[in-house]
Amino acid sequence: MDSTGIQQNSAHQDAIVALSEVLGPKGILTRAEDCARYATDQSGLAGTAPMAVLRPGTTEEVGSLMAICNRHGLGVVPQGGRTGLSGGASCPPNVVVISTERLSGIIEVDEEAMTLTTWAGTPLETVQEAARAVGLEYCVDIGARGSATIGGTIATNAGGIRVLQRGMTRDNVLGLEAVLADGTIISRLGKTVKDNSGFDLKHMFIGSEGVLGFVTRAVLKLHRHVPGTATALLALPDHAAALRCLNVTRERFGSRIVAFEGMWPDYWDFVCDTAALAVSPLADKYGFYVLIEVDSETGRAEEEFEELFADLFDREIAVDGVLAKSVAEAQSLWALREAVGEVDDAFGHHINFDIGVSPSALGAFCEAADARLATLKEAGGVIKVGHIGDGNVHLLVAHDGSTAAEHRIEAEIYAFLRDWNGAVTAEHGIGRIKAPWIGCSRSPEELAMMRALKTQLDPRGILNPGALFLD
Repeated sequence: MDSTGIQQNSAHQDAIVALSEVLGPKGILTRAEDCARYATDQSGLAGTAPMAVLRPGTTEEVGSLMAICNRHGLGVVPQGGRTGLSGGASCPPNVVVISTERLSGIIEVDEEAMTLTTWAGTPLETVQEAARAVGLEYCVDIGARGSATIGGTIATNAGGIRVLQRGMTRDNVLGLEAVLADGTIISRLGKTVKDNSGFDLKHMFIGSEGVLGFVTRAVLKLHRHVPGTATALLALPDHAAALRCLNVTRERFGSRIVAFEGMWPDYWDFVCDTAALAVSPLADKYGFYVLIEVDSETGRAEEEFEELFADLFDREIAVDGVLAKSVAEAQSLWALREAVGEVDDAFGHHINFDIGVSPSALGAFCEAADARLATLKEAGGVIKVGHIGDGNVHLLVAHDGSTAAEHRIEAEIYAFLRDWNGAVTAEHGIGRIKAPWIGCSRSPEELAMMRALKTQLDPRGILNPGALFLD
């Protein structure tokens, strides 16, 4: 390292100097101690400190930086809040990071068009608050809302608890601006809802995990904000009853269903008993549990829930339940579902599978997966929690911490998932951790087409190297 702090560990020092000239001293970090915290994300995947962290403040600066990196063949890892769980923001050796830290802030809220234009580095929670300030709502919601950035949610096509009501991120983006590997800026930040003028290019970047371009700004779709919700917990005989419960709930509430979350007995017992992370409001144990939240715009949601309870009990779909009568009670019910984010220490070494299958097949898949895992000596305990309405289950499988056990379990589950036409990732993205397994969800022809698009837009392969595809 020289007196400027630039790490002299690669052939890319001319590029670092050129990048410094674009950004100035406040826009670039080169000292090892400053770059170290940008090495990885929340996935736990070990990363390498980047050669430099670039912090542009405008789209034009991003374009200049990309052009320099492309000219020098210098790999670029896009980073937002680094909350990803698949290693998509973890750095391989000899790359630079382009961070969206200074590409942050609300640009405009258009109440009439019901849109919000924002920089990519703006935290999701900031967007949600800006929308609610004018009586509107941005409906994509995930647990990391305070740190996750809009650019990161777009790059991974984030889902969360409200997919059943409003869809994934892809369904909530109207316009997008992105910078290609050679510095070309593709900007279409219009608010037009109906536009059939050729290809809708924004969809190339949504969910592409930064391998096709760097997202800088976005126009987001908003909805009318309903300030109140009603929350209930139901105990059911099994997963099949949960699907019947969902159908009955849809008949009564339609698009007012905010969330319909499922908890298997193994998860419930671990959270409430083994790890004591939450307190069960029910006296007995049951075969399945669902947490339901609905918009209460009618002013009589609690009464409607009581009518739903009576209907479900009469049909022998539900066997017990609790209706939240206050905000505090609703939060205590949600604590049962959100405890999945706190199980790591108590559960020990484990793989958190983020799996998607057809909603109608989810129960059978989980039963079959349990049976398959029971035959593996490498697999320990299993707990399951997920989004019943969209077929997404978080399947946590304990093991002894060895790489061999982890690989054996992953190989078995992902190969098994292929037979169910499932997705190896439903909402966390492929990143680097799941890149070896993408072929279990995509055919060779699909992968060839994806690689061809990558080659066309990024011929030197500088954008997020190692993510999505194995090199």
